Amino acid sequence: MTEHSIEEIIVVEGKDDTKRLKEVFGEVDTIETRGSAINEEILEQIEHAQDTRGVIVFTDPDFSGEKIRKTIMAEIPEAKHAFLSRRMATPAKRGASLGVEHASDEAIIEALKQVVTPKQTKSTTIPRQTLMEYGLIAGAQAREKRERLGEELRIGYTNAKQLEKRLAMFRITEEELHAAMKKVEETL
Repeated sequence: MTEHSIEEIIVVEGKDDTKRLKEVFGEVDTIETRGSAINEEILEQIEHAQDTRGVIVFTDPDFSGEKIRKTIMAEIPEAKHAFLSRRMATPAKRGASLGVEHASDEAIIEALKQVVTPKQTKSTTIPRQTLMEYGLIAGAQAREKRERLGEELRIGYTNAKQLEKRLAMFRITEEELHAAMKKVEETL
């Protein structure tokens, strides 16, 4: 990706996200899922896009966005992913939902510069005990730690249950987790 052009087709949730990406990048191609109930026709479009130009999944950091991301990952595991933190996707207007369309130009550009692809190699599993020792699964700051960890590792926000799956999916090693948690703990 150069500063102002993106080769891949970006998968977003709706027309507001497409409009926002066009404001930031000018010409950009998107596929809109039109909500979390992603249908077979849209999945086929995404699969075709992956085969021809590649895709970047760029959904909102909320329940619906994660549901879409999981559905796409199950069908097209080689798709790339861009993540916005919940903080970066918070709307200025109170009561509006989190979304790509609310992120700053800088946040969108940075998220798309730091695209990640799940590794297709041997699985690595971090023991649950390790996650508990870091205070990622239970404790007063567990949610905040997971959110910051997701930003640091560029794997997006997860709840406690999703954390193990996301770490395994992106093949995060214990060493990578340790280094990231060191940075997270410095910011708390």
